[in-house]
Amino acid sequence: MHSRTVFFVSDGTGITAETFGNAILAQFEMKPRHVRLPFIDTVDKAHQAVRQINHTGEVEGKKPVVFTTLVNMEVLKVIQEGCQGMLLDMFGTFVHPLEEELGIKSHHRVGRFSDVSRSKEYTDRIEAINFSLAHDDGQSNRDLAGADVILVGVSRSGKTPTSLYLAMQCGLKAANYPLIPEDFERRQLPPALVPFRSKIFGLTISPDRLAEIRAERRPNSRYASLENCRMEVSEAEAMMRRAGIRWLSTTTKSIEEIATTILQEIRPERLVY
Repeated sequence: MHSRTVFFVSDGTGITAETFGNAILAQFEMKPRHVRLPFIDTVDKAHQAVRQINHTGEVEGKKPVVFTTLVNMEVLKVIQEGCQGMLLDMFGTFVHPLEEELGIKSHHRVGRFSDVSRSKEYTDRIEAINFSLAHDDGQSNRDLAGADVILVGVSRSGKTPTSLYLAMQCGLKAANYPLIPEDFERRQLPPALVPFRSKIFGLTISPDRLAEIRAERRPNSRYASLENCRMEVSEAEAMMRRAGIRWLSTTTKSIEEIATTILQEIRPERLVY
């Protein structure tokens, strides 16, 4: 059972409120119920949000925690005056002090995605996502020269989610390429990757964890056997050492940690967030 309900109220998508709120909540040993209330951009919607928040508090007998990123002052006023939860106004906490310090008024615009969708950065990010999907799991060797990074590793070591995260969050064209038995027999990188060695980053994983992951997909198979996983991981790591490729273990790391380490290592010239 959840210990508390947390609302994320925004006049946009609510992604900023939820990301920031989750970063703060991660400091506490609790599993709250999350409710995102996006596009609260009118007074009427604000009143509806207040009713939902207050009703939740009455039912649960505990004050909901409410993170907001509202810039419309009329809408925010409804939430501030009517909400019976613990209200954390993130824009009020950070934007107003910055206005005073910088001597500049913020735009106070509701959302920014209509602007973003017309920007070059947004177009580049969409292209990066398409590139990463087209080059997932070694599907295509075409245009690897256009990749910002090429992830290699054994099957199920975290290459696909990491490459998609790099594309979606950072706008990087990330290809990923699985190391297969034929590569281990040759004891060399796949020939298609050799010209792009400087862009390669390796992912490895503990054999025990790899066997668990593979067993969920193909139980009782040689592919998922611990013996085979030990062999593949050992051969892959030896290959990366011989090739002088930078690599890390994904066993205990989140996608965010993996991606951050890769960014620090490859230091791409362009980063889009």
